[in-house]
Amino acid sequence: MKRLMVMLSMVAVMLFATHAISADKEAISKNVDEVVAAINGGKGAASFTPDAYTPYAFIMEAEGKLIVHPTLAGKDLKVEGMPIYEAIKAATPQGAWVKYVWKEKEKNTYIKRTSNNLIVGSGY
Repeated sequence: MKRLMVMLSMVAVMLFATHAISADKEAISKNVDEVVAAINGGKGAASFTPDAYTPYAFIMEAEGKLIVHPTLAGKDLKVEGMPIYEAIKAATPQGAWVKYVWKEKEKNTYIKRTSNNLIVGSGY
């Protein structure tokens, strides 16, 4: 009986975690979609702050320069993290989820391209 309770508890935790990740993904993609829509509507990319969203959002030029980021704004992602740039540059106007490793941790990031070819992303 104790073994069954432990197994049921583990299943419950896994289901809760899966639901939480799903909710986070929805919130993240909604935030990115809002930023992209604002930029496509004429709002300047530099007017955004990375901490306006949780988790933070970033905005990058197609060539790799980060316009908005909590610690890397103004830096070139090709120099700071080429594998990450390679994953993120695949952004489309429809949006996509990408995975990459940053500082030895797997990251999942929703990325989307604006009409003026900027890349907006956020993830966990």
